[in-house]
Amino acid sequence: MTTAKIIYQGDLRTLATHLRSGQEIITDAPVDNNGKGEAFSPTDLTATSLGCCMVTIMGLAADTHGIDINGTQISITKHMVSDPRRIGGIDVTFTMPDIDYSSKEKKILEHAALTCPVAKSLHPDIKQNVEFQWFEQA
Repeated sequence: MTTAKIIYQGDLRTLATHLRSGQEIITDAPVDNNGKGEAFSPTDLTATSLGCCMVTIMGLAADTHGIDINGTQISITKHMVSDPRRIGGIDVTFTMPDIDYSSKEKKILEHAALTCPVAKSLHPDIKQNVEFQWFEQA
């Protein structure tokens, strides 16, 4: 089954439609690559997909083990390199909710994130820098 339909709209902009749900995403080329930068760029989506996938797989593990991760926030920073122009690295910073997680729970959640399908699908030359910020009881 086809996943998406993409229409090039001109001016370095695309409209992608998820066929099952009808949800749409617009992409623009970034300003530093002759684009308008008015929407996610395709490489922004790649980096963002990494964080979304990681927290989704964490959510599956959390559900299995009865761990609450609601409210988890993820910050994504994409680093571009040249020759050829490509993503050179992605920084993923998790800020976990104010919950006193056990060391076992932390290990389960970190392992889930680091083994998500997007993380395992990205080229090994793309450095994935992942940090977890856990709430510390005073």
